[in-house]
Amino acid sequence: MSLNQPDLGASFRRSLHDHWRAFLIEGIVLVILGIAAIALPPIAGLAVTVVLGWLFLIGGAVGLIATFNQKNAPGFWWALFSAAIAVLAGGVLLANPAQGLITLTYVLIAFFLIDGIIIIVMAFEHRRELSGRWEWMMLGGVMDLILAAIIISGLPGTLAWALGLLVGIDLVFGGMSLIAMALSARNSAA
Repeated sequence: MSLNQPDLGASFRRSLHDHWRAFLIEGIVLVILGIAAIALPPIAGLAVTVVLGWLFLIGGAVGLIATFNQKNAPGFWWALFSAAIAVLAGGVLLANPAQGLITLTYVLIAFFLIDGIIIIVMAFEHRRELSGRWEWMMLGGVMDLILAAIIISGLPGTLAWALGLLVGIDLVFGGMSLIAMALSARNSAA
């Protein structure tokens, strides 16, 4: 490292120390939202569906505007089709959030099944190459399959709560990690 280059790690640590309160507040808010989502998973699932609906709708509308402003660009029709699909997906999710929640839960099941199988295959590849800690990768893949099995075994009842519960758990763990990081940064030397 040259003498003129700033130490990025030190700059990051200093910034983290200076703004630890903001990270702490964000972490607390995420934990509260996560606990609310865990306590009321059907409402959280519907909220996720509505937010995704708006994201698709707005993203698709922006994509349509951008595509029409570049009519001579390569792939114009594909870009137009992609933006139109996003608008349609957003409209469908917003028109019937309950049905959208069901669809998103089935997508979540498919993700857990496919990702679980892929991660397990990757774990065997890592084992074959003698790389360390392949067992953790295997465990992650198995956990994906177990989550899919839990959701599938409870159908149709799990459709109402699975997405909201998993989002809530993710928010709680994300918030806890931000709180831990903030408290550590507060106690560190600037």
